[in-house]
Amino acid sequence: MNKKTIMFGAVGGMTIGSVLPMLWGDYNTFGTASVLWSMVGGFAGIWFAAWASKHISF
Repeated sequence: MNKKTIMFGAVGGMTIGSVLPMLWGDYNTFGTASVLWSMVGGFAGIWFAAWASKHISF
């Protein structure tokens, strides 16, 4: 596993997760839903980056 790949997955997942509440009209950037979904997206991004680094050769 490459550290850059894991960090890229974490940052990408956190960004997507924090923007996700805007789909249902919650535009509060530092609201509870945005922070919660940012955390979930970060974990999902780390998981996906770890999975991709094992299964896909870059």
